[in-house]
Amino acid sequence: MPIGRMLARRLVLVVPLLFVILLGTFMLVRLSGQDPVGLLAGPTATAAEIELVRASLALDQPIWVQFGVYLGKVVQGDLGASWLSNRPVLAEILDRAPATLELMLWGVFIGAGIGIPVGLRAAFRPDRSFDQFSRFFSLLGFSVPTYWLGLIMLFVFFYLLEWAPPGMGRISLFLEPPPRVTGSYLIDGLIAADWELAASAASQLILPVICVAIIAAAPIIKQTRAIALEVLASDYIRYARAQGLPKREIRAMALRNSATPIVTFIGTEITGLVGTTSLIEYVFAWGGLGQYGLSAIIAGDFAAVQGYVLMLALFSVLVFLIVDIYVTLTEPRAA
Repeated sequence: MPIGRMLARRLVLVVPLLFVILLGTFMLVRLSGQDPVGLLAGPTATAAEIELVRASLALDQPIWVQFGVYLGKVVQGDLGASWLSNRPVLAEILDRAPATLELMLWGVFIGAGIGIPVGLRAAFRPDRSFDQFSRFFSLLGFSVPTYWLGLIMLFVFFYLLEWAPPGMGRISLFLEPPPRVTGSYLIDGLIAADWELAASAASQLILPVICVAIIAAAPIIKQTRAIALEVLASDYIRYARAQGLPKREIRAMALRNSATPIVTFIGTEITGLVGTTSLIEYVFAWGGLGQYGLSAIIAGDFAAVQGYVLMLALFSVLVFLIVDIYVTLTEPRAA
């Protein structure tokens, strides 16, 4: 069965891939020059106290011994404990992941909902005014720094126009989080029938989702236009035109043949947006996985950084696996 063979091949490749990622991350964070021992021991710690803290974290052992211990724990599902919060890294990741997924998936959904139709329309009518506008918008989306876009959104819509709530979390500071079901405050608020909380969660989502959607839509427009133009220039489309088929049927044919590469690109885009989302989370104090990883990198929290990178790798593997299943179902020749 094509899907079974494809899944088997992917699973065989995942294990060495994750090992290389674990090894690379482990070495990089320790060769980065950051030493959290001084931060954890405090500014008044003596040399003996600093060495005691270093020994308690096993940082006085050779690096290969440290990696062996860490790898053994990872195999057992133990990602260690954050040196700053003293909480298990896996628990913090699971607590924060729904916030990041909510923000990113809404942004990608809206970005794709805008980018695909715009890119297709631009390809169907190349070099016209709409095509020129779409290319300008795409270039603008590529050029705007992520953090600057978030700050501008807050400055305009919160500070100047007062249309949006402050970028200080996922709900109003005067409300308590709902009982956890999915981890999404919006969905959990609706499940709990707490309409005030659900409305607050929805209002807090608007600006960061718009930022992610703009950044996601720009490359989707560009790539969709390029894919559709290539399909429209193919021999079978030229043959269909020569046969006198209506434009509607030709466009439907072009759309069907463009769908697989567009979906593949969007899958790649989702994995690349994780880093972008972390900056958006930082600006809006979102409290998701991206903000957690970025804060851990800045603070030199080795265990948190390693767990964060491992989760990103697993997420990328899952996204690509879903895309591969889609491609196998729609394009059996690719299996």
